[in-house]
Amino acid sequence: MSKIFVIDQNKCPLDPIHPAQARQLLRNKKAAIYRQFPFTLILTESRPDLQVSLLRLKIDPGAKHTGIALVNDTTGEVVFAAELKHRGFAIRDAINSRRQLRRSRRNRKTRYRKPRFLNRTRPPGWLPPSLQSRIDNIKTWVEKLRRFAPITAISQELVCFDMQLIRNPDIQGKEYQQGTLAGYETRQYLLEKWNRQCSYCGTKDVALQIEHIYPRSKGGSNSITNLTLSCEKCNTKKGAKDIRNFLKEDPLKLEKILKQAKKPLADAAAVNTTRFALLEALKATGLPVETGSGGLTKFNRSQQKLEKTHWLDAACVGKSTPILNTQGVKPLLITANGHGSRQSCRTDKFGFPNRHVPREKIHFSFQTGDIIRAVVTTGKKIGNYVGKVAIRSSGSFNVSAKKGLVQGISYKFCLRIHAKDGYSYAY
Repeated sequence: MSKIFVIDQNKCPLDPIHPAQARQLLRNKKAAIYRQFPFTLILTESRPDLQVSLLRLKIDPGAKHTGIALVNDTTGEVVFAAELKHRGFAIRDAINSRRQLRRSRRNRKTRYRKPRFLNRTRPPGWLPPSLQSRIDNIKTWVEKLRRFAPITAISQELVCFDMQLIRNPDIQGKEYQQGTLAGYETRQYLLEKWNRQCSYCGTKDVALQIEHIYPRSKGGSNSITNLTLSCEKCNTKKGAKDIRNFLKEDPLKLEKILKQAKKPLADAAAVNTTRFALLEALKATGLPVETGSGGLTKFNRSQQKLEKTHWLDAACVGKSTPILNTQGVKPLLITANGHGSRQSCRTDKFGFPNRHVPREKIHFSFQTGDIIRAVVTTGKKIGNYVGKVAIRSSGSFNVSAKKGLVQGISYKFCLRIHAKDGYSYAY
């Protein structure tokens, strides 16, 4: 069961508690709601004498989603789980669009400054904004969770794939290379690369076998660029044939497979680019940081027969993984939306000024992006609505509730339950 975070009057984190115990504290007025996401209570008194259980924060960083789990190493209980959705690709697309508009304006020879070449110096450790946003999102949530839970250690999946191990299974330094783990590294890489389907017939949701594109018997190597996945039927049918002979009647599929074999993983490239920058950011917290590879994560998950999700992958990161108790855990789904644009003037699709943005961001103590509860007692829209609010200076707000967009809600009926922080939440 997912636990509820608790802090005392001095804002020191205490042991997370069962939801029933949290309801009892609220009924007895011994605690109040401090945060809605993640749900946190604050006690009405300080409790410096209470002993707390030490928790480990586990992180499985990804290009699109990052898994987060808080695990008690002693009992194996997963106290909290979340899946954080990044906006890196949206940032990349926005930057590309802005670049294209800028170049278009210059090519039209309109009155616009010439490109300057002395503003391109980048500081050491610079990353593109699309990659830096992923690190910043994770850092934000590490700091948030440290404020609400007694975290004493961090585990990070440092590499998505151990490329040295894939290329050379006999590599020295026998930390992870024992037993069947080398197979897990190679297989996991191929599953991601070939989209978890047979490369010859496209069959999904069947047992897939690792297959040599160029057969070993005809000089093919064990290199990762010569490996693919196939179902048992296609593997048997191909046998020791050369792939050019096997697919001579389907040249388009042959060209696609040969091209895909040499193509790197875009998502894996994003993760590999940011992995050490994230490691340094985590070490800067002062907590001990444990690292592990993606193959080790899958090995731990398979040993405990857990399904593949981002938060369960996070719970299985590292050698310290105990026997996990995941019963009743509901992950918090977090989506990074950003804080909006700094543009004071919007542009049309050609890059020309179109609409000016109001300077004032706050009206009637609300701002767009706040999560509010509206209890409407009069008018045509009587009812209770919870969701994100879009404000107007007139005081007539729009609320994005579960049932859809509700327009024309007066600010007088609204109560803010979570201030805008650049994220949206769901369970």
